[in-house]
Amino acid sequence: MKFSKFFQYAYLIFAALFILDASSKYKNTGEIAYASIILGVTAVFMYFFKKKMSNKYKNPNGSN
Repeated sequence: MKFSKFFQYAYLIFAALFILDASSKYKNTGEIAYASIILGVTAVFMYFFKKKMSNKYKNPNGSN
């Protein structure tokens, strides 16, 4: 497995951790952890972005 594939899945792991952190803070204290939510959503976006870019480099013609 290439490092780029590893980092794609690492983004999903970090997204899950940030979203779990935000939900546990909300359950325990009632405050909304906006930073954790934003980082979680960004990590999910980065996963799909990296996946699309790696597929683009595999198939240089641009057709999917």
